[in-house]
Amino acid sequence: MGNIRPTYIKRVAIELVQQYPRVFSEDFENNKLMVNKLCTVDSVKMRNRIAGYISRYWQNVQQN
Repeated sequence: MGNIRPTYIKRVAIELVQQYPRVFSEDFENNKLMVNKLCTVDSVKMRNRIAGYISRYWQNVQQN
């Protein structure tokens, strides 16, 4: 069973990946730094959730 993420996390993550496709990868630590640079996130928890979803999303894109 996986995590169920809110729509706003998915929306922000997918928009960032579409705008900056070469910046993100499967690496969570890199994604965390890039999310911090590219958008204003109020909390560390929110930044980490967005970066985690980007990592998972990128893994699924690479498989297909």
